[in-house]
Amino acid sequence: MQVITMASQKGGSGKTTLAGHLAVAAGRAGAGRVVVIDTDPQGSLSDWWNARTPETPEFVQTGVSRLAHDLETLDSMGVDLVIVDTPPAITSTISQVVAVSDLVIVPTRPSPHDLRAAGATVDLVERAGKPLVFVVNAAKVRARITSEAAIALSQHGTVAPTTVHERTDFAAAMIDGRTVMELPRSGKSAGEIAELWRYLAERLSGGRRETMLTAQGERAPAHKRSVLPDAATA
Repeated sequence: MQVITMASQKGGSGKTTLAGHLAVAAGRAGAGRVVVIDTDPQGSLSDWWNARTPETPEFVQTGVSRLAHDLETLDSMGVDLVIVDTPPAITSTISQVVAVSDLVIVPTRPSPHDLRAAGATVDLVERAGKPLVFVVNAAKVRARITSEAAIALSQHGTVAPTTVHERTDFAAAMIDGRTVMELPRSGKSAGEIAELWRYLAERLSGGRRETMLTAQGERAPAHKRSVLPDAATA
């Protein structure tokens, strides 16, 4: 089993949207059994999952204090991939989630403020000794700053070759628990997500989950059936 964590100090970077979309893309690409976990107190990923009609990806309601234990349980249950969403701040919660991750994705909008904010996340991930991939997210089509942002980020880590552009279909899909791949007309946005997942899957290939570390934090809200129904008791 492998664990991907979405992390960014900057709010509004698109972590939750990417987490849900990558989970669905992974499942559709044959990644096996995929689970999402929401450690953000705002519970946006939980809300998205509760609004979904499809049964996949699965959801685990857990607290950071028992995340390591529950990941081991999920591994024993045959789960292949876990994607974890985190709060938009550099907190002990993020540090503890990063510690149990195989890959950390840092979504970054192509703006000077977002680029400056990425430094704290990079420092945290580097201290944990985990691999990091920047994803240039919510970019304006054909905007010069998009390529400039990718160049700037490349000075601090690996940048995914796929840029995710800002389009209204992302927001429209997330409202009722879907993704752009599940809209009646699957267009350029769906292609970008599929291409991004293919790249990330290559990065993960051959990787093994690191030894779990105990963490502490708050649990995320969920209402539908969770994979681990008793995991909410932190």
